[in-house]
Amino acid sequence: MNLTIRPMTLSDLDVALGWARDEGWNPGLDDAGAFYAQDPGGFLMGWLGTVRIGCISVIKYGSDFAFLGLYIVHPAHRGKGYGKAIWDAGIASAAGRTIGLDGVVAQQDNYRKSGFAFAHKTVRWGGSLRGLVTTRSFVRPTEVTDMDAVLAYDNKHVAADRQRFLKAWLAPSPSRQTEGYFEDGALRGFGTIRRCVDGWKIGPLFADTPAIAETLLATLVTPAATDMIFIDIPEPNRAAAAMARRLGLTPAFETARMYLGAAPALTLDEIFGITTLELG
Repeated sequence: MNLTIRPMTLSDLDVALGWARDEGWNPGLDDAGAFYAQDPGGFLMGWLGTVRIGCISVIKYGSDFAFLGLYIVHPAHRGKGYGKAIWDAGIASAAGRTIGLDGVVAQQDNYRKSGFAFAHKTVRWGGSLRGLVTTRSFVRPTEVTDMDAVLAYDNKHVAADRQRFLKAWLAPSPSRQTEGYFEDGALRGFGTIRRCVDGWKIGPLFADTPAIAETLLATLVTPAATDMIFIDIPEPNRAAAAMARRLGLTPAFETARMYLGAAPALTLDEIFGITTLELG
């Protein structure tokens, strides 16, 4: 039976995120809609007849950049060459763009063979937070009227404009909340917390200073104070790692940020938590 690869429907994406859950990647409970909003054609599913057997996402952000994630072959169909075919289709779908990914340790050599170059480690920190001092000074939930400011701030910390994704990510949701740090009318940081299969994840967490990042973090975790918290921190941001360690989090696992093509210049010292491993 021949492999067929075609764009996912939203229900296909739900299946793919279920596979991610089974792999221990701990996706959010309400990720699918926001992910899909950025680039519906960037999510690809491999089929054998009527059976889904593998997937990949290569989400395009404009004409110059894309981000690869959700590269999974169902365990029952591994070792048969299907993964390579799905991978090749994903890479081809973003031709002409720099492609980023956060690769698990076991796959990093394979990514290098495909031309990806190491940029830095990303470390997932997790645990129950302790020692946070919650203050609402300068911090409030973001609103529709803040969207232009949030988009402009986001663009300073990511490789390309991702307006469609971010508008969906910031929309009101029972399982996701975004807070902004506003001082003298200017946005100096923002962060999102979302409910996941296991605990909660913070991401993004962008801020001008470590103090602002910690203030945002303290506000974000208020509804999840006794639960497990996870945050994916770029290793070069040593202030972010020191904050996580001081607040009781420990390293859970690591990935490698890698790029095919020219690596973007990111202000990593202001990235205290990336948004997601799937979309960058």
